[in-house]
Amino acid sequence: MRPFHLAIPVTDLQRARAFYGTSLGCPEGRSSADWIDFNLFGHQLVVHRAQPADRESRNDVDGVHVPVPHFGVVLNAEEFHAFAARVASAGVTFVIEPSVRFKGQTGEQTTMFFRDPDGNALEFKTFADPAQLFAR
Repeated sequence: MRPFHLAIPVTDLQRARAFYGTSLGCPEGRSSADWIDFNLFGHQLVVHRAQPADRESRNDVDGVHVPVPHFGVVLNAEEFHAFAARVASAGVTFVIEPSVRFKGQTGEQTTMFFRDPDGNALEFKTFADPAQLFAR
């Protein structure tokens, strides 16, 4: 799988550096006075100093109101649980605590949501059967 590139707005680069670099453990790559690259599980996440957009929209997914827009990474089960523990121990507040969605159905997954300090919503998940990532 090829890595994705995603650029998101943040208002404070040092606060973003502390959150993504320290709290989430994402190695930092190149940076300037206006942006920072992070390695998010092998994907390129770039935070740019800018004003954030409206982040209050939500949609119902399996009975839970999830933040829209959001982004994240699908992890294997071991990575997911280790990362969930890291996020919790860093004092990050969950929007949706780690929980199972679509239990016993196609696409069963364990997922969690939290926000960065600028309100960008992140979702990380793991599938009971990774082959069902795009199953219908």
